[in-house]
Amino acid sequence: MRVLFVSHAEKTHFLGMVPLAWALRTAGHEVRVASQPELTGVITGAGLTAVPVGGDHMLQQLITHANGLDPDGPPPFDMAENRPERLTWEYLRRGYHDELVPWWWRVVNDPMIGELTAFCRHWRPDLVIWEPATYAGALAAKACGAAHARMLWSLDLFARMRGHYLRVRQEQAPHERDALAEWLGARGAKAGVAFSEDMTTGQFTIDHTPTSLRLDLPHTYVPLRYVPYNGTAVVPSWLHTPPSAPSRPRVCLTLGTSATERLDGYSVDVQDIVTHLGDLDIEVVATLPEKQQAELSHVPGNVRLVSFVPLHALAPTCSAVIDHGGPGTVFTVASHGVPQLMIPKLFDEPVLAENLAARGAGLVLHAGDADGPRVREHLLRLLGEPSFAEAAGRLQAEMEAMPTPNELVGELERLTAEHRGTVVS
Repeated sequence: MRVLFVSHAEKTHFLGMVPLAWALRTAGHEVRVASQPELTGVITGAGLTAVPVGGDHMLQQLITHANGLDPDGPPPFDMAENRPERLTWEYLRRGYHDELVPWWWRVVNDPMIGELTAFCRHWRPDLVIWEPATYAGALAAKACGAAHARMLWSLDLFARMRGHYLRVRQEQAPHERDALAEWLGARGAKAGVAFSEDMTTGQFTIDHTPTSLRLDLPHTYVPLRYVPYNGTAVVPSWLHTPPSAPSRPRVCLTLGTSATERLDGYSVDVQDIVTHLGDLDIEVVATLPEKQQAELSHVPGNVRLVSFVPLHALAPTCSAVIDHGGPGTVFTVASHGVPQLMIPKLFDEPVLAENLAARGAGLVLHAGDADGPRVREHLLRLLGEPSFAEAAGRLQAEMEAMPTPNELVGELERLTAEHRGTVVS
């Protein structure tokens, strides 16, 4: 069969798709990856066939502009909000109508919808697998009669918030609009496609979140083992020899790539953290871009600075990892059974971190509280209490019991045959 992966141009959202794309390819299926031109090099660098469609989005420019807006204005809409008392219609309407749809989802999708739909009608994929904010994939799939599925890169906050929105909207006057449905309906009408709710959640959802961490939602989830992929990588020579743990354990400090590539920098004081870890009998491997390394005024003797090291090669040698709670990092570390000290700030990070900590596999220190002394205190707990490593081992075993990408191919073939529709003329 022909399988098309679709993601707007956001590298970290696409990378998690690569192992499944290769599993389908090596099983004999034709695979293409459609995205905006900016992502072409990342796609081809993964050895996959890229289909550039439309123009690049301007989300980053809008985020930069938004960061300079009135700090005394209303707080930004939080997709992770789950408290009933906060989920008022006023809050949800402002978030959906005024923020999510026009300033995120339309910005990243509108530039690619037309060309993506045209390509799908030409190439005729049997299955379209789309990143959860790339609704263009669902629309194009319906226009060409393909089955379609979301592929999550983190907890399903998209579907949970959609459920909150629909529930509260149902209690309002009939004239209250659904901006997401209106936008997708209007764009779909140009291709002869009527809006349906599966365009927001997929006909099914591929999810590498282990059941113990997943949100409890009434959707069809197809489990998939998380296989780490960070792009092209080289294992440095110093990683050839394991550390002398537990006598001198190795600890990784990694705060993600998006903070410096897409956002306005780290949300914690790295200098403060490494300074307060400097007198511990541990080896700290801090992954920092060269610009951030140059900003440090002092590097303790037990700290090794590296601009990049493949986390899937580094994590197994560590006794603990200090990270920002980003899903790619969290799942990579969890897949190796290593306890984590997570310092979350944005979007899915706090929820994912709290869920993992609730299973005993790590600790959470929110970014606003993460100064050097507190990081040191929490790290010493992780290293000194065996229960964290034991819980991390249980989570690793749960992840290893999930189907591998190769094992999932047959199920995707079955689901494609079940959901494939007719072509819209």
